Amino acid sequence: MLEKKLETSLGVIHYWVNNPNKQLEITLIFLPGLTADHRLFDKQIEYFEDKFRVLVWDAPGHASSYPFKLDFDLFDEAKWLNEILIKECIDMPILIGQSMGGYLGQVYAELFPEKLKGLVTIDSPSLQRKYYTAIELWLLKIVEPIYRIYPWKKLLKEGAKGVSTTEYGRKLMFDMMMVYDGNKKRYSRLAGHGYKILASAVEKNLAYDIKCPYIIICGKEDRAGSCVRYLKSFEKNTGKSVEWIDNAGHNSNTDKPQIVNELINEFVNKSVV
Repeated sequence: MLEKKLETSLGVIHYWVNNPNKQLEITLIFLPGLTADHRLFDKQIEYFEDKFRVLVWDAPGHASSYPFKLDFDLFDEAKWLNEILIKECIDMPILIGQSMGGYLGQVYAELFPEKLKGLVTIDSPSLQRKYYTAIELWLLKIVEPIYRIYPWKKLLKEGAKGVSTTEYGRKLMFDMMMVYDGNKKRYSRLAGHGYKILASAVEKNLAYDIKCPYIIICGKEDRAGSCVRYLKSFEKNTGKSVEWIDNAGHNSNTDKPQIVNELINEFVNKSVV
């Protein structure tokens, strides 16, 4: 994987691509969740890098994409992602987003519906306003002060354990959180900002009607917020089935990578190609 950069007015975004000069019909764009980085998709990159063109980033403000001024929303992020795709001459990609990355994928689909071949969301509910209560949206906006008073060691322990059911997944999340070790203020600001822009995207009350082929994947043991409840409501309201993964948590692509990889591969082959 070749590391590359996009300069923006607020900071530099780092991303990685394979086979930059090889013409491949399908491109998979991997978008990690909040406070995670490109390593979240190591098992997916390993599986797909010889099959398709792949790209993964550290989201603005995360890991290598720092320093970065936290003065943007999910719509700005989607536009920067679009700039990267244009720079890399990538047309009609498939976006694969976990948690916050899945929300970003939905915003991209809202802004650029004609530019997507497909969308895969992993442990990431719909952005449609009807799924969220007013109190839930309010709570999203006060995460930063809560995290600031939380002991860092407790955040590390609960953050890693809370998103995964496996030793690999928990160790990976721990390692990604350790990027912020010694700077809990940075971690708290990053997390708080992420939840605020999530609430803002929901409160825009846009259609968020995905027009391209898409698939939703979620771990049955997902304990992050109300993810499972939202997605069960989504199934009831839309009649579209979620791919529920046994014995997997919020980072289901790290808990059951083989199953998730096979689902993505099947989606690409059957629904997109």
